[in-house]
Formats: sequence, structure tokens, C-alpha cells
Amino acid sequence: MSTKSAPLYGTKVSNTQTDKLPLLQWIWSSWLNGVVVAFGLAGAAGYILSKLMPRGPVDAPQTLIMMVICLTIGILAGLALPSRWRVLLVVLAHIAAYEIGRMGAVGPTVDLPRFDSTYGILALVLGRGFQAIFGLLPLAYGASLGGRISRHLMSGAAPVARTPVAGWVLPALVGIALIALALWVALPASTPPILAENGKPLPGSIAELATVSLGGKNQSIMIRGHSVENPVLLYLSGGPGQTDLPYTRVLFEDLEKDFIIVGWDQRGSGKSYAALDPVSTLTLDQAISDTIELADYLRARFDEEKVYLLGESWGSTLGVLAAQRQPDRFYAFIGSGQMVSQRETDRQLYKDVLDLASQTGDEALAQQMHAYGEPPYEDLLAYPFVMEQYEKLYKPHTPPQAYIERGMAADLGPWGIKASEYSLVEKVNVLRAALDMFSVMYPQIQGVDFRNDVPSLDVPVYILDGEAELTSRRDLALEWYAQLQAPLKHLYSFENSAHSTAFEQFEAFHQILLETILPETYPGL
Repeated sequence: MSTKSAPLYGTKVSNTQTDKLPLLQWIWSSWLNGVVVAFGLAGAAGYILSKLMPRGPVDAPQTLIMMVICLTIGILAGLALPSRWRVLLVVLAHIAAYEIGRMGAVGPTVDLPRFDSTYGILALVLGRGFQAIFGLLPLAYGASLGGRISRHLMSGAAPVARTPVAGWVLPALVGIALIALALWVALPASTPPILAENGKPLPGSIAELATVSLGGKNQSIMIRGHSVENPVLLYLSGGPGQTDLPYTRVLFEDLEKDFIIVGWDQRGSGKSYAALDPVSTLTLDQAISDTIELADYLRARFDEEKVYLLGESWGSTLGVLAAQRQPDRFYAFIGSGQMVSQRETDRQLYKDVLDLASQTGDEALAQQMHAYGEPPYEDLLAYPFVMEQYEKLYKPHTPPQAYIERGMAADLGPWGIKASEYSLVEKVNVLRAALDMFSVMYPQIQGVDFRNDVPSLDVPVYILDGEAELTSRRDLALEWYAQLQAPLKHLYSFENSAHSTAFEQFEAFHQILLETILPETYPGL
């Protein structure tokens, strides 16, 4: 006995399920009607989401909202278009509308895809790839379900009754996977408590992740210390676009006994990636203002007259400029991996990499550098390519064993993304920010040169100098330090350190803080 299925379009379907749904009857009466409705739904959702989330979802709430919206729109579009091509057509309509709607967004993860470099592919994966998982996958799944339901409604049979159990296995598994993914997204980040010898949280200690509004944008900080009565040390991470929250927790663990250590994901970085848009607010002047506003927040919260400021790499640039603008907020400035002139450093690095290519006979490296041309580079992906050469340019050195052992024991993963301080979406943001925030901020600091711009500072200055540092950085730092006028200044050089001296020499840094910096600058000692 054979059966003949009802045509999909062009025939009025009469059954008790569809007679009560005249809109569906009208949509199914013409293939064109179904296409218009499905495309309209998918396109409208794509365009609206592009305006609300031009970089895709950037935090857990946005990610869950996108999943729900895309799943719902997918089901509705699938109901309107029970064609075997429904999933592809709905997804394409959504992508086209989304890309058109966010054309003003700036940064490697939203720019046109590039396949000519590792970082171009990485940007594609972090941007559109991440969005595909949390937007296009629910959309496609919803369209498939909607189409399945519509075909059964048109045939007059109940979906479950007509479809064999095996036919629902794959959809059920995908649905379970999406639910599990949503639960993973919803898991909050945390920082471990500071424990006493009995294994319980230390009384009077503080270990928290917090959100503060700086310059009208929510930004994330991590606060850790054995006592809220201790002085505050504000750490500014490098980049621009880098986040070091887990590294400060692991490597400054001993400092937590004597200081309140505050790590900050700057505007557009890591946990504060959402503050990157609109990019017009991400300026050097705003970054300096944010730093001072955060210092004021910490001074008020912990009842401190001033705070200590520690800057690493780009953070040393930001720290010097903040201390120059508002010296009354800071007991002292401490520079690690001290930067002086990004442009001059990049120019020297260009020459150093070409020399390296000549010495090693690496013609491909030389050709690539000549293709980029002298900095500042028009192609911003040239900068991470040059960064890949740093390890070959550092002077041979062996960091302290304590630094190596503590880092290995922490098992933080690349860029620290395995750390508990980041939720699932924030783990992706750690990498997205390293590309997008850098692309916005780095061109703005090309004109900074402390040899001309900062001849003096009205705060004590302490520089942690790595003797194995790139000469393109170290020579400028030593030159600036020699001419700098400050109430107090000290230079501490370490043979077995390169750029991240405060981290690499965390034990010696702790000793310097206790034996020199605190006695010289902290009132009451």
C-alpha cells in the first residue's frame, strides 16, 4: 500500500490544524510568500542584532539573548519556508543583513576576512566563528525544527506520530548540546578566596571580581589582599588590549600579604571588552581619565590618601601619563618593561628583524618585512607578526626558577584563558581584545615620546629593568630615566629578565617594595 504526500505549495491544505491558522495557509499557498516571510524574519533579526551587538555577543547576557532570538526566528522562518533549502536560505539572509548592519564596526574581528596570515584567520575564528556558534547554529537548528513542524502540519499529521523515533535522535542531541552550551555560557567567573592555614577564607581578606563605571563605561577589576587595611597597588597591564588578571593572582600572591593588589581590564580589554563600542570613546585621553577615576574609586573605597601605580609595557605608558596628569593620586610610579616611544621602538625593531633575517638567511622573513614597509605599519596585523620574532631578539637569559615553577603549577593556559577569572565568553574576549583594542589604541600612541613629553614627574619613580630586554625598548628607557627629574628615582636591573620584569622577578620585586618603596613613600612607616 503506497501513500502520496501532499504538495508543499500551491494547494490549499484543509485540516483542523491549519484551518485555524489562516496566516500559515496564506504563506504556504505560494513558494514566494514563504521566501519573503522567511527572508524578512531572518534579515530583520540579523540587522537589529547587528546594531545591538556589532561585534557579536560580548558578554553572557548578550550571548544568551542572541541564542534565544536566533532560535525563535529560525523556528518561525522554518515554519514559513518548509523547503529543503530552508536552513541555507535563512542563514544566508541573516548573515547578509548582519554584515550590512554592522559596516561601521572597526577591528580585525569584524573587518573583511583575511586568509593571508595566521592572525587574519584567528580574527575570523574569534569574530565570525564565535558568532556562528551562538547565533547561526541556533538559527539553523530552529529553521530545521520549524521546517519539520510545517511539513507535518501541511500533511495533516502530528510530527511525533509521523516521524520515526530515530528521526528525532539527531535533533534531540543538537538541542541538548545547545542547552549545555547555554548553561556553560551562564556560569559566572570567580577568583579563588585567600585561605588561612585551616583552609577556610582568611578573616579580613578580600578576593573579588567587581564592576566599576569609569568614564560612563562598565569595566572589570579584580581586588585581592590579606587585609583591607593595607596600601593599594593598582596594576596596569600591557598591550594595548592585554589582560593579566590571573597572572597577578598567581605571581603576586606573596604581595597580597602586604598590599591590596588591584588588576584592571581596561576599556575594551578582556572582561571589559564590551566597553570597546563605540570605538570613538576609546582614546588615549579617555584611558588616562579612566586610570585616574579608578584610582579615586580605590582611594575612597579603602580610605587611602593615594595608591601605588605599577605599569607593565603599554601599562607603563599609561601609568606615566596618569601620574603626570594627576600626581596627587599616587604615592609612586613603578615601571616594568618600561616603554618610552612606541614609534621609535617599532622603527628599531624593523631594522632588527631585517638584520635577523639577514643573519639567519631567512629570505621569507625579509620579504615579509619589506612588504609591510617601515612602521608605523598600514597593515595592523604586521605588529603581531613582528611580535612573533621577539623571542629570537631577546638576549639569552634564564628567568628565576620560582617564576617558572609557579607559572607551570598554575596551568593558566595561553593568555591565561583557562583561569577561573574569565567566563566562557570572556575567554574569547581575552583574544578578541588583543586584536581589536590594539587596533584602535595603538595608532593613537605613535606620537608619544617621553624624552620630549615627560621630562619630569612629581611622584617617586622606580624602574624595573630587564637586561635581556629588546635593545629597541631598553635603550630608550635608560635614556629617558637618565634625564628624568623626579622627587625620588631608582633603577633596578636584573640580568635574567627581559620585558615582564615585575612578574619574572616577583620575589625581588616584593623585597624592593618592602625595603625601599614603602619606607620612602608610604606615610606612617
